[in-house]
Amino acid sequence: MLKMERVIFTTLCSAFFFTNCVSGDYPKAQNVSWLSINFKTLLMWDPKPTNYSYTVEYSVIGQNRKKNQHCIRTMETECDLSTSLVDLKAIYSADVLSEPLRGVNSDLIEFPHTTSERFTPYEDTLIGRPEFKIEVSKDKRKITLYVEDPLTALFNKQNQQRTIRDVFADELQYKVTFGKATSTGKKTKISASSQIELDRRDVDPGVSYCFNVQAYIPSRSTDKQLGELSQRQCSPGDDKSVFEEYGIGVIATFILLIIMIIVVAIGVTVVCCKRRRNANRSGKEGVPLRSV
Repeated sequence: MLKMERVIFTTLCSAFFFTNCVSGDYPKAQNVSWLSINFKTLLMWDPKPTNYSYTVEYSVIGQNRKKNQHCIRTMETECDLSTSLVDLKAIYSADVLSEPLRGVNSDLIEFPHTTSERFTPYEDTLIGRPEFKIEVSKDKRKITLYVEDPLTALFNKQNQQRTIRDVFADELQYKVTFGKATSTGKKTKISASSQIELDRRDVDPGVSYCFNVQAYIPSRSTDKQLGELSQRQCSPGDDKSVFEEYGIGVIATFILLIIMIIVVAIGVTVVCCKRRRNANRSGKEGVPLRSV
C-alpha cells in the first residue's frame, strides 16, 4: 500500500512539474519599433504569441531598467509607454522579452529578448495635424488663420491635458502652404504664432485662397522638423464680373482691336471685289466679235 502511494505521489509531482515548468527556448520578438504621435508613445513588435508571452523593460540609457505593469507577460504586441517616459528629453531604449505564460515557470536563466532603437520623445514624436479657422477682414485685404495647438497625451500636475505649445513653447512654429483656389502655384509662410496673418504682400484682395498648415520645429533634425499636414481649407472669394477681373481699360482695348480687325477685313474684301470686277470688264472688252 505504501509503495502504491509513493507511485501516485511521484506521478502527480511529475505532472505538476511538466505543467508549470517549461524548458527550451522562445521565439524572439521581431520588428520592434516606436510609434509616437503627440507624445502618445507605443512600443510595437511581432509576432502574435501562442504558448508564450512578452514582457517589456525600458530605461534611460545607462540607468536601471524598469517594467510597465501593463506589459508584463502580456499576449499583446504593443505597450503604451506614454506615461512611463517622464523625461521627454532623455534617450530611452527598450527590450521585449519572450517569456512563459502567466503561472508557468521555466528553467531558463535568461529569456530571449530584442532591443529597440533609441528614442527621445522630445525629438522623435510626430506632431499631428492641426485644426484651424479662417477669417477674412471686412475690406478683404487680410486673411487670418487661427491655429488650434494639438493636444498631447501628457498631463500637468493639475491633471490638465497639455498642448504641443505647452511642451515646445517658443520652439514651436507653424508652416503655411497656400495658393489661389484657381491656380496650382504655391507660397509658404512661417509663423511663430498660432494666429497667422496674411496681408496684401501675401494675398490679393477678394481672391479665394486654399491653405494647409503643419507644425514646424526648426531645432529638430531636418527629417523630423515638420508635423503632419492639416486638411485643406479655402477662404471665400468674390464672384467677379469680367470688368472687375480684367479692368475696363483692357476690355476696351480688346474691343477696339476686334473692331479694327473687322474694318480691315471689310476693306480688304471691298478692294478685292473691285479688282475682280475691273478684271472681268477688261477681259470682255478684249474679246473679238464672232463673224456672222
